[in-house]
Amino acid sequence: MKKLLMFFALMIGLVSCGSGDNTAAAKSPEKDRVEVIYFHGKQRCATCMAIEKNAKEVVNTLFANEMKNGTVVFKTVDISTPEGEKIADKYEVTWSSLFVNKWKDGKESRNNLTEFGFGNARKNPDGFKKGLADKIRQSLK
Repeated sequence: MKKLLMFFALMIGLVSCGSGDNTAAAKSPEKDRVEVIYFHGKQRCATCMAIEKNAKEVVNTLFANEMKNGTVVFKTVDISTPEGEKIADKYEVTWSSLFVNKWKDGKESRNNLTEFGFGNARKNPDGFKKGLADKIRQSLK
């Protein structure tokens, strides 16, 4: 009987030692930022390539300081790769797409600019650049 009681006492001790707070350590909050995400597949049309080229140009020239300090981020996602496919699923993207997303206090507000991009990037590149820059500026507020 003593052995049985000792066994239970030992088990209770082990269980209580391992029953600390199992929640993950709080992550440091992500920085508020604007993400410009261009999605593409393996094959890209001229308009798709114009969207990427012009979007990169806008971000790299008009928002260079914001890129350096991390308040503006440009990402290119190849949806034909396993990693890119996971991100594309999150955004429900199945082909070339452009998003400008605002992250504020850990919450994401998505802006799908795909239709705008396809309508302007190739035939009206200045209009595309202005519209994209305006959306980024608006999202930075």
